[in-house]
Amino acid sequence: MKKVYMFLAEGFEDVEALIPLDVLRRGGVDVKTVSVGDGYVVTSAHGVNIEADLMFLEVKPGEADLLMLPGGMPGASNLYAHEELREALLKQNEKGKKISAICAAPAVVLGQLGLLEGKKATCYPGFEHLLKGADYTGDLTTVDGNITTAEGPAAAFPYAYELLSQLVDQQTADQVAEGMRYKHLMSR
Repeated sequence: MKKVYMFLAEGFEDVEALIPLDVLRRGGVDVKTVSVGDGYVVTSAHGVNIEADLMFLEVKPGEADLLMLPGGMPGASNLYAHEELREALLKQNEKGKKISAICAAPAVVLGQLGLLEGKKATCYPGFEHLLKGADYTGDLTTVDGNITTAEGPAAAFPYAYELLSQLVDQQTADQVAEGMRYKHLMSR
C-alpha cells in the first residue's frame, strides 16, 4: 500500500486537503495528515478545525511515496515557513520521489524552493511569478516528472484522481471517480 503524508498548516484551503484525502483513502492509499504547527488541531482558511493524524516530529518524510501540500493562504506561507518540511521536500525531490501541491502551494512552496526549475507547473492565478524557472501551464492539473501541481479549489477532484492513478492505477481512479459520481458530473 502506498503511503502519503499530507502536510497541514494553519490557513490551509479546506477542499484542497479534504477532497484529495477522501479520494485517495477511497482508492486504498494510506494517507496520513501531518500538522506542521504546535498541535494536532489545525484550523483551515475558513475556520474549520481538523485534527491531524500526526505531528511533523512523529513522521519520517522519506518513508512516504508522496509528500502532498494543500494550498490556501496563509496555509501555503505557513508550510513554507516550516524549515524541516522544506528540507524534506528537497530530499524527496533529490530521490525522484513524488511531490504534489495545489493552489498557492506550487508557487509559494515548490517554486521558492527551486523545485520547479525547467518543469511545467500550474498554480492559482496571480501566484505564477513565484514559479521560479517553471513553464506556467494554467491547466487544472499538470504533471511533470515526479511533481504534480494543480490550480485551485475547483481542481481538487481532477488533482485527486490524477494522484490516485499515479499511486495505484487508472482503473482504480476511474472506479472511485464513477462511484463518487464525478464522471457523471463531467459528462453533462
